[in-house]
This record gives sequence, structure tokens and C-alpha cells, in this order.
Amino acid sequence: MNDEENLEEYCKTIFADYPDVVKVNTLKEMLPKIGKNKIYKLLQEKEILSKRIGRDYYIPKISIIKYLTKK
Repeated sequence: MNDEENLEEYCKTIFADYPDVVKVNTLKEMLPKIGKNKIYKLLQEKEILSKRIGRDYYIPKISIIKYLTKK
């Protein structure tokens, strides 16, 4: 395994207790160093892929992991 694959596996492990799809408040728990305004900016700019339904964003956990492990 390369470093990127190891990091992805590590992220899957630390986020194992979270559901496969989360909302913004849960994403804030997962990434506590990032403020809500920055989270909304990342979602709107599609840095973290999500689906917006009404006023809520639904974020697949794999999108968060991919964001954290990309170079």
C-alpha cells in the first residue's frame, strides 16, 4: 500500500462510527478545526462533494475522506 491508500484506510477507521451520509453539523464534528462558514464554502465550491436537498446538504462520508486524502 502507498501512503495515500494508508491515509484513506486510516480516515475510514477514525470515521467508522459516523453514518455513510452526514449533514453539516456532523461534518463540523468530524472536522472540528474547520468553521461552518469554511465548510459551506467547501461544499458550494464542490471541494467536498455533496447533494443539496432543500436547505440541507447531504455529504457522503467517502467525499470527506477523499477531500482529506487528496494532494
